[in-house]
Amino acid sequence: MAQIEQSDKGGKGKKGGQKKMAIHVDFTPMVDMNMLLITFFMLCTTMIKSQTLQIALPSNEKVEEAQQNKTKQSEAITLILDTERDADGNVMMDLETGKPKHTVYYYEGKPVVDDENKDGIIDNPNIKVEKFIGNSNTGETFGIRNILHNRNKQVLEKINVQKEKWRNKELTDEEYQTLAKDIRNDSTLVRPVVIIKAGPNASYESLISALDEMQINQISRYQIDNINGVDSALIFAYKTLNGIK
Repeated sequence: MAQIEQSDKGGKGKKGGQKKMAIHVDFTPMVDMNMLLITFFMLCTTMIKSQTLQIALPSNEKVEEAQQNKTKQSEAITLILDTERDADGNVMMDLETGKPKHTVYYYEGKPVVDDENKDGIIDNPNIKVEKFIGNSNTGETFGIRNILHNRNKQVLEKINVQKEKWRNKELTDEEYQTLAKDIRNDSTLVRPVVIIKAGPNASYESLISALDEMQINQISRYQIDNINGVDSALIFAYKTLNGIK
């Protein structure tokens, strides 16, 4: 409660002297009111669980040290990322889509490096080329996404079954995420091991796009590696045999 105290000190006996006033404000009721408001909001507030992006992290399966750099040939697929650039090193854009020209060279299993002619060019390189295209309006996949989708088909089919249950409210978010993680790490299923390599002209965007494909296709076993001489030889042979400069 506020109080105003009038004081005649200094003005007594003087005609027309100024009267001084002291103002005292008691904030004790304000403190009580603040505590009541805080208690009210704490009891009435609904705590909402934050929504975060769920990603398929690389598997943490325990592998023997002697097998850490080995994988089954039938499971391995190597992606070599490349980005078309002009003479000044700027990323070239696709006139039709308006997007950067990213190219994905890929080969399955081990690289074929036979050179029977001894001309320094691999005779029949097992390397192919795709683009980052994605899905059509009908849901059909194209480009490198289609390749990865087919390689991880068993995992995706099982996850889609659980996803449908989640959409029908038969599973909670936590239950669905747990089941999806178990399926991604199920060693009884045919699962690819993807090795991602960035070429000298590859942009950061192409690498991010490759990692996005890992999440979209629910691939848990992948790694980023350095491009080597064999990879460069495969790309050079492919361009030479197909008349690409």
